[in-house]
Amino acid sequence: MKKNLLNELKNECLGCKKCPLGETRINIVFSDGNPETAKAILIGEAPGENEDKTGTPFVGRAGKLLNEFLEKAGISRAQDLYIINTVKCRPPKNRVPTDEEKTACEDYLLKQIEIISPKVLIFCGATALKSFYDKKIQISKIRGEILELEIGGEKRKCIPIFHPSYLLRYHSLDEGSPRDLMLKDLKKIKKLMDA
Repeated sequence: MKKNLLNELKNECLGCKKCPLGETRINIVFSDGNPETAKAILIGEAPGENEDKTGTPFVGRAGKLLNEFLEKAGISRAQDLYIINTVKCRPPKNRVPTDEEKTACEDYLLKQIEIISPKVLIFCGATALKSFYDKKIQISKIRGEILELEIGGEKRKCIPIFHPSYLLRYHSLDEGSPRDLMLKDLKKIKKLMDA
């Protein structure tokens, strides 16, 4: 059932030219994961070069690192998550998507959330957080907190986490390091998903 609704939405998205990104993309990057079994939606920033080539989110270096952390936290990317981005097309040179580009994609994003109806939304990085949370606050100050936000007409549990591309700069696993905090946040998310 969910797959059929999402396939209809994806077909609509394939023809989308609501913003200039529709002219420069190779592929739309619609989603990854199993919509029928996903307990959480992970929302990233925007597709990068590898994602644009493959049509799948989080497949570059940052995606590989994300996979490692998910595995350590006991979260199955293939079964537990449905992965999307704030925009479906790659911004040129991997720049941050503009507010106009995010607004053009918002209907697709909200419809995906509505169809999946997850237990928790994971805002992966500052751009995803800012798309739903209008208070000006650094992700380092709010990551790991459970936010109750009205999204798509429903109250939803949301947790911001670091973007894995940020973790590529930090290799320490010491207590309180970005990688240590990421693993703790994902374990907290796993508990919410299993509750």
